[in-house]
Amino acid sequence: MEKITTLLWRPENQSPQEFCDVLLQRIAPRLRELGALKLKICAEDNAVAEGQSLRMTPVGPPKSAFVSYWIELAQDRGPIEAVLSEASASLTSFLVVESSPIVNTKHVAAPGERTPGFSQVTCVTAKQDIPYEEFIRIWQEEQRPCAIETQSTFQYVRNEIVRVLTGTPPDWSAIVEEGFPIGALSDPHVFYDAVGDQKKFDANLKRMMDTVERFLQMDATDVTAMSEYVFER
Repeated sequence: MEKITTLLWRPENQSPQEFCDVLLQRIAPRLRELGALKLKICAEDNAVAEGQSLRMTPVGPPKSAFVSYWIELAQDRGPIEAVLSEASASLTSFLVVESSPIVNTKHVAAPGERTPGFSQVTCVTAKQDIPYEEFIRIWQEEQRPCAIETQSTFQYVRNEIVRVLTGTPPDWSAIVEEGFPIGALSDPHVFYDAVGDQKKFDANLKRMMDTVERFLQMDATDVTAMSEYVFER
């Protein structure tokens, strides 16, 4: 089994909510019929409209959706990508290795229903002046406890990019999914698990920034807040 992640950009004549509705109502059933397993769709919609302040888009237009699924052979993804292409303005796909430092057990929705809170989907690039092995070490050994201890995260999925399958994206190293309570969309104190405690907020923010700046190319980081819909676990 291989995991594929696909980033989608919506047509100009559709709103974020309209594009999300198309993916959920028309595209998801077809993907499942074609054999996409553990299907997950994350997309911008009205529920995350307040998350514009979290957006970071250093290159090109902001991505509108993130689709992940498993199939037996990545080389057989053609029919699935054809369906995704019908709905989107453009897409890019990656073969990834998944690991889950935080598994969502507290905010689980029924299959195909919206997960409470929101998913921050972040494309990251390894810092250019450190060996790739050091990037992996810091990410796995130092950033994991930092994320758990400084943020209100209830889900954390790492998708390390093995290779680009479709498209010509920036030189990203991984795509990260982080689940946060909905209040974190607009309140940094909720995001950094420090409501009512300015000293804790300052400390958590500093620790996070100090850690990520050690292994990420920050000016290449691409961030979008999305709603998450899981069809099969």
